[in-house]
Amino acid sequence: MINFFKQHTLIFMLPLAFFLYNLAFENTSIFWYMYTFAMLTLMSAAIIFVKIHDELVTWKSLIYGLGYGTLLYGLIAIGLQLLLLTPIDVAGPVKSFLSDFSPFSIWHYLLLMFIIVPGEEIFWRGLVQQKLKQYLSTSWSILVSSILFGSALALGNFWPGVWAGIAAGLVLGLLYEWKKSLPVIIIAHLVMIVLLFLVLPLPV
Repeated sequence: MINFFKQHTLIFMLPLAFFLYNLAFENTSIFWYMYTFAMLTLMSAAIIFVKIHDELVTWKSLIYGLGYGTLLYGLIAIGLQLLLLTPIDVAGPVKSFLSDFSPFSIWHYLLLMFIIVPGEEIFWRGLVQQKLKQYLSTSWSILVSSILFGSALALGNFWPGVWAGIAAGLVLGLLYEWKKSLPVIIIAHLVMIVLLFLVLPLPV
C-alpha cells in the first residue's frame, strides 16, 4: 500500500491541495496565515516525493526569470484589457479580489518571496506536473497541471484569476521543462507578482 501511494502520489496530494486552498480562501481575515500554511505543507510533501531540478547557472536564471516574469505580466495585463472591452463584468471581481487578498504589508511580500511563490512552483510544477508525466505526455502534463492550478484558484471565487492561473501555469510549465530550473520559474513568478501589485498595478 505504501509503495502504491509513493508511485501514485497525486491520488492523495491533489485532494489535499484543494482542501487546503479551500481552507485558505474560506476566511479572508486569516487568508495569509492559512495560505502560507497550505504552501508550507504542499511544498514539504513535494520535496519528499520528487527531485527538484536546478540545471541553470544563477545569472541565467535571473535573466530568464526577469524576461518571462515580464512576459507573464504583459499577458495578464493584455488579457484584462481585452476582457474589459466585453460586456462581461470583469472590473467588479478584480476589485473585490484585490480588496480581499492583495498583499499590503512587508510581511506579505516576505511570505510571497520565501514561502508562497516557491511553494506554488515546487508543488504545481515540481510535483504535479512531473507526476502527471507518469500517465501523460509532457505537453499534456503541462496543460493538465495548469488547469488544475487554475481550478484551485477558482476556490477564491475569482474567475478572471482562474484564466490568469492557467496562462501562468502554461508559461511557467513550459519554462520548467525547457530550462529544468526551479529558481528560474520562481523568479519569473516573483517578477510577475511585483509588477502586478507594486510597480504597475492593473488599471481597473
